[in-house]
Amino acid sequence: MTKVHPNIADTVIAPVAVEQTKLKSFANLEADGTVLTVWKKSLLFNCNGFTVFDAKGNLVFRVDNYMAGSGTKGEIILMDAGGKPLLTIRRKRLSLTDNWLVYNGETAVNPRFSMRKHVNILNNKSLAHLSSVTTGSRSSCNGKNIVYEIEGSYAQRTCAVYDENRRKVAEIKQKEAVGGVAFGVDVFRLIVGPKMDTSVAMAIVILLDQMFGSSRRFST
Repeated sequence: MTKVHPNIADTVIAPVAVEQTKLKSFANLEADGTVLTVWKKSLLFNCNGFTVFDAKGNLVFRVDNYMAGSGTKGEIILMDAGGKPLLTIRRKRLSLTDNWLVYNGETAVNPRFSMRKHVNILNNKSLAHLSSVTTGSRSSCNGKNIVYEIEGSYAQRTCAVYDENRRKVAEIKQKEAVGGVAFGVDVFRLIVGPKMDTSVAMAIVILLDQMFGSSRRFST
């Protein structure tokens, strides 16, 4: 059986079918973008997380939720294949809405982005928006300076990410069945155009899962 993780030892995680996809089949994104396979499963036993592979089956990103048992709630670390922290995601304190801050590395100052769940009954297509944060600016943490808007349905794994000029820069797509084997919602594709940082796109996936995923959150 082919696997989601062809370059990871069988003793690490259980086998799941894999699909190699070329971005050229998506006319709405540029042909030189990146297609990632996202598996909502940690490489570590008994941990919540994500494991992300490129089209060749190489590990690209991982989330193992190391902080969940340490008493530091509301913090998620996106790491590269070697375990180096790339981005740290923390829930914004004293916020009336589902609002998170994204920091470089493991820093706890000067957030790079904020992401807020969209709450507007007049626009039910929009799920959330990601804003840039300027040091010393409170407005940028409160929905201003919007860089990306996310629309669609995360529950159905059909989402699109648009930049400030309404250009589609990333997509979340379901994986088609391979060899008669269907994938569940825990295995899906993240298609990232060349205009967007793949680590930021993955941070958006993590936060969509926090906002619209199952009731079992990393921060519980």
